Amino acid sequence: MQILTFISFPAWLRPEIIPGLPLRWYGLMYLVAFFVAYQMVRIQVKEKALDVQKDDVLNMFFWGIVGLLVGARLFAVTIYAPAGEYLRQPWKIILPVTVEGGKLRFTGLAGMSYHGGLLGAVVAVIIYLRIKRFSIPEWGDMIVTGSALGYTFGRLGNFINGELYGRITTLAWGMIFRPQQIVDGRFEGHVPPQHLYPASEPWVQEMAAKVGLDISGTRMVNLPRHPSQLYEAFFEGIVLWAVLWLGFRKRKAFPGQMMAVYVMGYGFFRFLIEYVRQPDLGIEFPIHLVKLSNPAIQFSPFNFTTGQILNFIMILIGIGLYFLFKSRADRLREQESNKAERPTGRKLRKKIR
Repeated sequence: MQILTFISFPAWLRPEIIPGLPLRWYGLMYLVAFFVAYQMVRIQVKEKALDVQKDDVLNMFFWGIVGLLVGARLFAVTIYAPAGEYLRQPWKIILPVTVEGGKLRFTGLAGMSYHGGLLGAVVAVIIYLRIKRFSIPEWGDMIVTGSALGYTFGRLGNFINGELYGRITTLAWGMIFRPQQIVDGRFEGHVPPQHLYPASEPWVQEMAAKVGLDISGTRMVNLPRHPSQLYEAFFEGIVLWAVLWLGFRKRKAFPGQMMAVYVMGYGFFRFLIEYVRQPDLGIEFPIHLVKLSNPAIQFSPFNFTTGQILNFIMILIGIGLYFLFKSRADRLREQESNKAERPTGRKLRKKIR
């Protein structure tokens, strides 16, 4: 008897909290993420004994969330969407419905981009902080520390949805996500037909044999994949939060340092995880330096996805922010030092006497 070296996606785990109702775990995970991030910021405000109203933090989060949702959706429908999908049905950009067979069907707003969400949130929060005359570096440090932990729950929502799964693997924790199929006139499942492979292919038979998957009598094979959503939840969420919360929160050298570390850290972790994450259909590898005979299972560190390009830019931005905020802090310290050393009029009169 051959030992199975893969995990099947839990059959009981479905996107809907209550079958038949438009209440989904993904949306609930977003709410949990926002709540956790909000509480993290409140803890830091109390630690610093900042003289602010409770509504100030709440209002900042409200506008930040609005900016996040707008930015995330705009990036998803412009950069990551299949060509022409939203030109044919433009209402799907803002309405959670689609038209199939002349009938409206509730789908939810499928497709949110992290990078677009980050940009939208940054713009909205900066505007709010400027209006309130709060320090952008100080508050930015508090926000990213809380957001890192909240991000974990967003990726758990992706896992429950079975979306953003990884590339094919023979590792023992590789997971077989459910194949897409039409049930009662609607799509259910995770893996689309494009990511299923003919059982007649020798490489498919070899991969199936390695993990103990019986493909006899099967025409199209659904192979185990990296659960990349869980990798991201752990490294981009828990690990990055621990670095910020335990490592920098009470030891930071200057305001804005944690923002810079967060941007660099997220970009670094996400860049690496993109190597095992299934690229988005239609925009797999915009930078393709090494030709592979079978990209489904072959790997090259010199072929880069759209996500990796954006994350490399994030790393550069993080480095730039680090030196920008450091030089700003050094300049302010120098100005304060000069003020302290500058003699006052009273001291000058005493010297003259």
